[in-house]
Amino acid sequence: MQALILAGGQGTRLRPLTLTTPKPALPLAGRPFLTFMLDWLAGHGVDEAILSCGFLAEEVAAVLGDRHGTVRLRYVTEPEPLGTAGPLRLALDQDGLEEQVLVVNGDVLTDIDLGAQLDFHRRAGALATLALVAVEDTSAYGLVPTAPDGEVEGFLEKVDAGASADPAPTDRVNAGAYVLERSVAELVPPGRAVSFEREIFPSLVGKGLFGHLDEGYWIDIGTPERYLEATRDLLTGAVKSSLPPRDATGSLVHPGCRTEGAEVGPLSVLGESCVVEPRARVARSALHRRVTVGARAAVDGAVLADGVSVGEGAHVEPGAVLGKGATVAPQARVEAGARIEPGTEVRLADRRPAADAAPVRVAESRRDG
Repeated sequence: MQALILAGGQGTRLRPLTLTTPKPALPLAGRPFLTFMLDWLAGHGVDEAILSCGFLAEEVAAVLGDRHGTVRLRYVTEPEPLGTAGPLRLALDQDGLEEQVLVVNGDVLTDIDLGAQLDFHRRAGALATLALVAVEDTSAYGLVPTAPDGEVEGFLEKVDAGASADPAPTDRVNAGAYVLERSVAELVPPGRAVSFEREIFPSLVGKGLFGHLDEGYWIDIGTPERYLEATRDLLTGAVKSSLPPRDATGSLVHPGCRTEGAEVGPLSVLGESCVVEPRARVARSALHRRVTVGARAAVDGAVLADGVSVGEGAHVEPGAVLGKGATVAPQARVEAGARIEPGTEVRLADRRPAADAAPVRVAESRRDG
């Protein structure tokens, strides 16, 4: 089985992490994110994955190589952004496609049953079958109402679905995993950006477009909040994975880390070669590689990219995201939800003498260079 992974986006909602690292290669629980997707695909018989890349394509290839386990990897590079369907036509024109192909969005962590979706597709004699999941809040997703037999009755992208004050017609949303006949690729106009959701799928309504509901785990990791949620779900085993065992706090500490005398956990990830100094605390956070947290510092519910340094006694509050190589001065505070760009220094906003200094709640930042 062949799969096309749509991995060409810039990951703008995950900035500043994706300013220096393409989203497919972004560490999740200490591994390149896309390796979880490749494991999932391999478990359903996929032996070749075509990665459609654009932003920082060379880095994606450098991280993933030409094979992951039993899955051969090859790459097509979008000369300019081609939307969600344009890469399918590009893959068809460059190297050809099999008679049937899986197409999956490259920003989803899931364990939905692709085998059941494939079986449904074949029984229905479909041209295209979309994986659907039910969600409580449909406002951020495309809605896909279906008939009792699974035939798609309409395709409402999130802008359309949210434009009416009426209740949503369904709680079933597009999960970004499609079984397509090769003839669907031939419908995609070449040489321009094309949208599955706005052009191709609406044109197939009533002509062989079906949806298959799955109750498996599914999350779009496209925001820092959902990135942390996915991290926690991997640590707790809410989604199937091949991660190594976690410690008593549910945390995962990768090789080469130094944490003696520190408090790590619950539900935290320390990438390779991190240092957490004595009396420092890291909780519910994701630290990428070579991160340093100074003595008596605290990191709670935050994401710290490669090479971040948090000074002694500093505090990084929940929801903060620090880009690659950022530094936090001793005693400084990175406030909740802050986005600190790569290479930025976060300094104390108030440097009054210690004798009369009030607790510092605001930090100012400076971008190096």
